[in-house]
Amino acid sequence: MHDFSHSKILVVGDVMLDQYWTGRAGRISPEAPVPVVKVADEEVRAGGAANVALNIAALGAKAHLLGVVGEDEYARQLETLLSESGVSSDWAYSSSGTICKLRVLSHHQQLIRMDFENPVPAEPARVLADKVAQQVADYDVLVISDYAKGALQCVEPMIASAKQAGVPVFIDPKGTDFSPYRGATLIKPNQGEFEAIVGACGQTEALVEKAEEALNELDLQALLVTRSEHGMALVTKTEKPYLLKSQAQEVFDVTGAGDTVMAALATGFASGMSLQNAVHLANQAASIVVRKVGTSTVSKAELDEAIKASMRHQGYVAMNEDELLELVELAQNNGERVVITNGCFDLLHSGHVRYLNEAAKLGERLIVAVNSDESVQMLKGPSRPIVPLEGRMELLSALSCVDWVVPFNEQTPERLICKLKPDVLVKGGDYRPEEIAGSQCVWQNGGAVEVLSFWQGYSTTNIVERIHEAERQESLDE
Repeated sequence: MHDFSHSKILVVGDVMLDQYWTGRAGRISPEAPVPVVKVADEEVRAGGAANVALNIAALGAKAHLLGVVGEDEYARQLETLLSESGVSSDWAYSSSGTICKLRVLSHHQQLIRMDFENPVPAEPARVLADKVAQQVADYDVLVISDYAKGALQCVEPMIASAKQAGVPVFIDPKGTDFSPYRGATLIKPNQGEFEAIVGACGQTEALVEKAEEALNELDLQALLVTRSEHGMALVTKTEKPYLLKSQAQEVFDVTGAGDTVMAALATGFASGMSLQNAVHLANQAASIVVRKVGTSTVSKAELDEAIKASMRHQGYVAMNEDELLELVELAQNNGERVVITNGCFDLLHSGHVRYLNEAAKLGERLIVAVNSDESVQMLKGPSRPIVPLEGRMELLSALSCVDWVVPFNEQTPERLICKLKPDVLVKGGDYRPEEIAGSQCVWQNGGAVEVLSFWQGYSTTNIVERIHEAERQESLDE
């Protein structure tokens, strides 16, 4: 799958220690109408910007964390958690101490949270900004994780330092004023945070419109709104809005889910993924982490498996070409060879199946591009197709060798092939490779063009003729 080991990400923001006390709540206290929890387990985890850094490291990338802590036991515990996970850190020290959040849980439910924190003074925040200026040029992406605890009082010079160094800036914002983030590459508010600034959005169209206004007003390149069970909306200056549905089927705890989304987003982008593919990666990561209790990370193995599962047989009904392009790029980023072939596949028969099985052996993913009903008529005459497009696509998608099925309306699939940029283009029949539609685009992108022989004795036309002959014979017999 995709290798993130060469990605280097600098994370700066509000760091904290998350404590979890877990036990059974079997009765109500006689002192007050609250449950009595018999604590059986205690655990500490890294929270805030520290959780973002841990998630980055869990995906195999290099994470370096800058934050404000006190010279106290909380900071020492935090340092241990980070170093054990391979995250390096550099602190600005403050008399305000290290932020700690204590959560009491029973039966996977959070009963109460207690916060131990004091405002961060101005001087440690200035020191943090200086550290960013000194170090940011050595990294692929700067992630700013704002929890409104005071560590980012000097966020504007941090953004300026990154821009001067040519390093993209991804921000997880907080508060009701996004103007301090002006000039960043991307900000990632949740829908509640976004609406607190721009007003209620209602329908998706309104959200996109207000996001586009915010892009211009804040001089951003992109804005990603996370929308809980409604998924995510990515709005950029250069491409049409990209809307993703939520992948989670069961939610235990959303604590830290935003950190995981930001970590996966930045890691994917730092590794060379397009912004859309990085958002897809982040969406998959979110679907995993919300099934866990408390502040958690998503491992690369978990994410790889989730991506594999999401990519299985998604195209048996008329897939949007842009969605298919995203899946193709993800597969190629994960080191998989993508094969494409095309045809009418009217009256699917064993000759087709044998051919498609042979084509699938040339790579890890097989796309079958299917002529629309109109294009079949242009090629085969007004009596064809016998089986409508939807039926032909559904039959093809049921074959174990086929991963994705997509229709095209033209007489040849050249435009579609040039858009998808597969690794291998396959055609059956007596062709020379240079005669195959789309071959030039495939070669220009470093791909291969293969010609496979059709299995003799199998033809839709022959099948139709035999049916007609049988019908004529039956008429004569009558």
